[in-house]
Amino acid sequence: MREPGDPQQPPEEPSSRVVLDGLPPERPLRRRLLRWGLFAAIAAVNAVIVAAVVGWFVFSRGLPDIPTLEQYRPPIITEMISADGQIAGEFFVERRKVVPYARIPRRVIQAFIASEDKNFFEHGGIDLLGTLRAAVKTYVLRSRIQGASTLTQQTAKAILISAEGFDRGTERSLRRKIRELILARRLEARFTKEQILWMYLNGVYLGHHSYGVQSAAENYYRKNVEDLTLEEAALIAGLPQAPSRYSPFSRPEAAAERRRYVLRRMAEEGMITEGERRSAEKAEVKVFGVDDVFRETAPFYVETVRRQVVDRYGNDRLLHDGLRVEMAMDLEKQRAAQAAVLKGLVEVDQRQGFTGPVAKVAGAERTALAARLAKAWPKGTLRPGDFCVGIVDRVDDKAGVVEVEVGETRGVLPISGMRWARRPNPVVSYADSLLSRPSSALHAGDVVVLKRVERAELQRKEAQLGVGRPKDVPEAPVLFSLQQDPTLQGALVAVDPGTAYVTAMVGGYDFEASEFNRAFQACRQPGSAFKPVVYSAAVEKLDYTPATILTDAPIVFRDDESSWKPQNYGEDFKGDVTLRTALVNSMNIPAVKTAEALNAKLGPAGLGDWAKTLGITTPVKQELGSALGSSCVTPWELTNVYALFARYGEKRPSAFVKRVLDRDGRVLEDHADYRDPWVGLDERLAGAVAEVTRPREQVMDPRSAYILVRLMREVATVGTGARAAALGKPAAGKTGTTNDSFDTWFMGFTRDLATGVWLGYDVNVTPLGRYETGGHAALPIWLDFMSAALKGRAQPEFEAPSGIVEVRIDPATGKAVADGAGGVPEPFKQGTEPVLADAEKKQVEVQDLFMQ
Repeated sequence: MREPGDPQQPPEEPSSRVVLDGLPPERPLRRRLLRWGLFAAIAAVNAVIVAAVVGWFVFSRGLPDIPTLEQYRPPIITEMISADGQIAGEFFVERRKVVPYARIPRRVIQAFIASEDKNFFEHGGIDLLGTLRAAVKTYVLRSRIQGASTLTQQTAKAILISAEGFDRGTERSLRRKIRELILARRLEARFTKEQILWMYLNGVYLGHHSYGVQSAAENYYRKNVEDLTLEEAALIAGLPQAPSRYSPFSRPEAAAERRRYVLRRMAEEGMITEGERRSAEKAEVKVFGVDDVFRETAPFYVETVRRQVVDRYGNDRLLHDGLRVEMAMDLEKQRAAQAAVLKGLVEVDQRQGFTGPVAKVAGAERTALAARLAKAWPKGTLRPGDFCVGIVDRVDDKAGVVEVEVGETRGVLPISGMRWARRPNPVVSYADSLLSRPSSALHAGDVVVLKRVERAELQRKEAQLGVGRPKDVPEAPVLFSLQQDPTLQGALVAVDPGTAYVTAMVGGYDFEASEFNRAFQACRQPGSAFKPVVYSAAVEKLDYTPATILTDAPIVFRDDESSWKPQNYGEDFKGDVTLRTALVNSMNIPAVKTAEALNAKLGPAGLGDWAKTLGITTPVKQELGSALGSSCVTPWELTNVYALFARYGEKRPSAFVKRVLDRDGRVLEDHADYRDPWVGLDERLAGAVAEVTRPREQVMDPRSAYILVRLMREVATVGTGARAAALGKPAAGKTGTTNDSFDTWFMGFTRDLATGVWLGYDVNVTPLGRYETGGHAALPIWLDFMSAALKGRAQPEFEAPSGIVEVRIDPATGKAVADGAGGVPEPFKQGTEPVLADAEKKQVEVQDLFMQ
């Protein structure tokens, strides 16, 4: 009710809302949707945050720890280094060499950043926009799979691969990607950008076993990373995305296109000028395959060292830890050894005869082969000394030539290039069965191995053989000689007696064809090369001297089941001979009788025990035939015995390895000798101290050893090894030939180098022949090697130790002779030397008075 004087109120309108039981009026639908949408968004964000936190902890579980820079130790190469500092072998899972950041040039860094991650220095390790873009293209548009990985993520991925293996570390899954992102963030939190770059550039895979930029620089350009040019750096920087697709070896056009992209990106980022870009783009894609140093340098030697390293440190450490193995191998001597063995094997194998053509072809088969040969040896590419495969086109006995085809190249194989190609016959002398007609060996359609030669080489060969006339060798644009792959095998071991370094070792003709190392694994009968072991025991244990009389006469040794009648090589007998004569002429009967005398004094195992004392671990049979080398030995062990003789009876283990260092340069083992010219001064001083203080194992009286060395010195000058005198340096040695020449040996040494050579077949089916002996087959290899190994290096005479006197004796009777009355000087232990008879003394005194 309105009071008087109150303002007039408008009339109330009926309400449009109905209030029910005191509840507030209902809001409009739009506002309600907005409110619930806000609540849902907040919940979703919270859920995402919770999921992210949970996911972070779930996917972080088991992630590898982020290493410190000191702990960053990715797998790197183990290198086998020769004595003169050259790499002879590499072993690795990942071929990587870690280099300091300062060594990586700015252009290399710029090339990788421009092509892989232009915002590297701005982002926090993850390119969110790039990742989102890649996810849309990969999973929504399904146009193509994209990675969108930053350099930090790629580094994280490398750590995952290292920790979890390649398959787990590279699997295409959301789990792996999330773990990679987490690891990337941790990397960014711990390291500077430069440190991350250093890890990335030393770890990234760049194709063809190359991990890291240094390895890639070596693999593709044979240079260090700091020496890369702009175009080379750009090519390498283009490889991480797809190393196989952009391989400069197999796909040079694709590599050039990818390089153009990298150079364009560098120019767009202002890293290079347009002129530099255009110049680099025009450069030819020219790469050089990394050499397989293991197989091309010294495979038998390096494989032996590899096995020793694995035995000591384990295969995992060899392949991952980047050891530096400094070998005792002298690379020049090793190459000389390989060349000598190859040359000798070919020569002796050819003396055995021609084993026949590689194949026979005709018709379409011949046409197809000719086409393949044309691709292998295009016309004009064959040079003198090159080996090839050819097809016999025509054989002309009247002209004494064979016309051959090597693809599009036609040449002449004259009879002078195939005189050796007789049918194998071990009982017929090679010199008596030289070919005079080419058709005796070859026919049209034969596929043969050839070597292109000069006319002068064939003329020299004709002159050496004493057949035909050198002037009759035809003149032709292309001349060949006939070749064949040797079935013969050989081994060579060379040890420096002073340092005990194994300076060279060859285990066979071809490591690719057979990894069987005959120097270590072939136990062969040494024949007469074992006789110095017998006579060394006689001088040491029985007090034999060079003048001791031995009987060279027929004898039959009998036991309960059989009888044995040893023979000399010449099948004749000399009667009573001195020990000197017996050894110098390699007589069998005296050696057997000496072994019999040893057994009588030392027991039936006496000779075997003595051989073991000298270092032979293979069993020596308890039979007299062992004196003639019937028990097998390895070339390795026998060479070390001869090195012991050269050291006058001191036994020392021979070393393939001088030093082993870990990746940080710490020395793990050291066997370097103070006389080693390749070792640093500090190491040499330490080696000198070690040499003075090391215990010595003197297994033989130096006087006994010297007497034996002097006797073998005569073997190598006037005895069965007289050809060794061509070395022109004081040398001692002994030949060895088994029955039917299944095995031929020459073991010899100078003061500085002891070398053993063995030749034979792996399986004793066909002998080398009765005309092949140690002096004829093995000694030339020894001589070739020693001539090269000791070229320009004087060798002193073997010096007599204290307690030795020298007396001239009659080599036939062993009796002393007066000075000037002939005879030969021989060494004796003081008190054992022969003396002149009283009548001879008086005669000498009268002569002396008369001379006065």
